[in-house]
Amino acid sequence: MIFAFHLIDRPDAGDLRLCVRPEHKAYLALVAERIAFAGPLTADDGQTMLGSLLVIDFEDRAAAMQWIAEEPFTKAGLYQTVSILPFTNLWPQKAGFPAA
Repeated sequence: MIFAFHLIDRPDAGDLRLCVRPEHKAYLALVAERIAFAGPLTADDGQTMLGSLLVIDFEDRAAAMQWIAEEPFTKAGLYQTVSILPFTNLWPQKAGFPAA
């Protein structure tokens, strides 16, 4: 089942996010084959990171909850709010992919 993780950083967490980001990316790499899409949520400037949107396939909610509990940003206390919902992708992605 695919789960969408909508994760909002706590205020003034920019330095913490940058410090822990390498560990976060390494942790994501462990489930790379199951990621539908993932990336930072940003302010309108497109640069200032405010949170994360991750859409990842897990066996069930318990597995998704276990995964987010061990996620480096979670463990560092970065997130102010965490929302995890099942997601059904009904639209083929055509936009938003990085240039090759």
